[in-house]
Amino acid sequence: MVVPFVLLLLSLAGVAITLVLPGYSDLILLAAPCAVAAAFLLLRALPRKSTINLAPRRPARPKPAPNWIIVDGSNVMYWRDNTPQLATVKEVLAHLVTLGFTPGVVFDANAGYLLNGRYLHHGPFSQLLGLPEDRVMVVPKGTPADTIVLAAARDLGAPVVSNDRYRDWIGQHPEVANPGHVIRGGYRDGGLWLDLQRAA
Repeated sequence: MVVPFVLLLLSLAGVAITLVLPGYSDLILLAAPCAVAAAFLLLRALPRKSTINLAPRRPARPKPAPNWIIVDGSNVMYWRDNTPQLATVKEVLAHLVTLGFTPGVVFDANAGYLLNGRYLHHGPFSQLLGLPEDRVMVVPKGTPADTIVLAAARDLGAPVVSNDRYRDWIGQHPEVANPGHVIRGGYRDGGLWLDLQRAA
């Protein structure tokens, strides 16, 4: 952008000289076209503003609200062979996603020890499960995960995936008695099943 500007100044100076000094009038034949060319180059070098589009804009599609579902990870990890396995939780999560759910998972504080022989917090669990960290929770030691599972489900208006019947919490969370609020599941003939018909 500097070069076209300098060329324009020099060309305009040449035009001015031809107007002031009559002996240099032939110089205008060179200075005037150079001034026009330099002005054209300068205009092309200027940053362009976006073109105005007069066509009507389509309204942005609102993102659909997440179809939340809370997975009781400490319960689900025992579904296959009654042995704690992270692969079981991952398979349930993947299945829920294919069904259009947005799953969140809650684990007891000891889940990492049972699965990996060491304590695991939200971050490592989220990486192992392939979920965003804000959708995985490991409850503090001494806190029952059931209360967190049920509170999260209530806050999000979501069902819970678990084989726990939460009988100890029915006074505080009477919704657990509603058909479809707690979705049971497991493995039958080697395949995963979820009782989603009651949730529909």
